[in-house]
Amino acid sequence: MDTLETIIKDYLAFCQYQKRLDTKTLKAYRTDLKQFKEFTNTQTTTKAIEAFIYMLHQTYKPKTAKRKIASLKTFFHYLEYKDTISVNPMNKIQTKFREPATLPKTIPLHTIETLLSTMYRQKGLASSGCQKKYILRDIAVIELLFSTGIRVSELCSLKQENVDLYERSILIYGKRSKERRIQLVNNDVVSLLSEYQYECQEEIHADGWFFTNRLHKKLSEQSVRDMVNKHAALAGIEMHITPHMFRHSFATCLLEAGVDIRYIQEMLGHSSIKITEIYTHVAMSKQKDILTAKHPRKDFSF
Repeated sequence: MDTLETIIKDYLAFCQYQKRLDTKTLKAYRTDLKQFKEFTNTQTTTKAIEAFIYMLHQTYKPKTAKRKIASLKTFFHYLEYKDTISVNPMNKIQTKFREPATLPKTIPLHTIETLLSTMYRQKGLASSGCQKKYILRDIAVIELLFSTGIRVSELCSLKQENVDLYERSILIYGKRSKERRIQLVNNDVVSLLSEYQYECQEEIHADGWFFTNRLHKKLSEQSVRDMVNKHAALAGIEMHITPHMFRHSFATCLLEAGVDIRYIQEMLGHSSIKITEIYTHVAMSKQKDILTAKHPRKDFSF
């Protein structure tokens, strides 16, 4: 009989070549299953699995524990599908639990404005062609994150042919290679992207990626995080900002402006409306602040 290590290796190959899962998902599966194998000492009994799940709840935040349990469930479904096991031990284990709702963290609009205005000033002060190219790229990244709600992984994977500034749109390949097209409607953003594309055409054409690093290779997600931190510090912004928070801000602003949640779901590339609905909680929180501060009843005095 194959060892658990061999079975996991075969499963990951199945996920990569047949299910065509993305690199990030494969990495998570590999990490989670390796942890399971080491914790249980390759045992797959119900008792060993329950002990592992208990450890996850004690060690990780609910969202992380839930993801690791999901990795385990899909693995055992595969074993059942391949007739490697006759009885799926996960079927006897209660894995559902209440996950506390965590609201998406957004960036105040004035903070985004401060960040961008500081970056545009840096562009005007660039003393060399090289400096100008880097600041143009950095502004283009921030402008796209906020203008389209694109995921940072999707942004880094943009190819030059995915950006059509004549038609003013970008073609995004999301999770499971699902396509969606987002319009670029702001003239200033299109103008900046056009300038970036012209000034950095050599770097873009070198490997075909729309955003590149100093080696003319694909820009990494970590580079984008470092970029945001760097410019936030230069702008004197104390709030910790991540690239994903621009996506949250994009969605929340649209919802607060009265845009139908189904359109927002489509623009974000969410597979389910339930994922998008979390932004309604943020909008309701904003509504509470507005009514508390602006409702005329607060000035009544008897």
